[in-house]
Amino acid sequence: MAHVLAGFMDLTDRLRFVFGPATQGDSSAPVVHMHDDFEHASEDDLAQFEVETDSEGHHYAVRKSDLQ
Repeated sequence: MAHVLAGFMDLTDRLRFVFGPATQGDSSAPVVHMHDDFEHASEDDLAQFEVETDSEGHHYAVRKSDLQ
């Protein structure tokens, strides 16, 4: 197993030599998440549900239309 690890480390060293070191972004910068159309559609679908909790602490989803 040590031979495989050493081979992998040698490979990454050569790749770093060719491509340069990996860029490290600013870790203190906030993460920007872009929403696409699929995510907006999923959020619209999930907005139709309400999370309920029973007496034993189990969580489940109920359609808001069923609560009326």
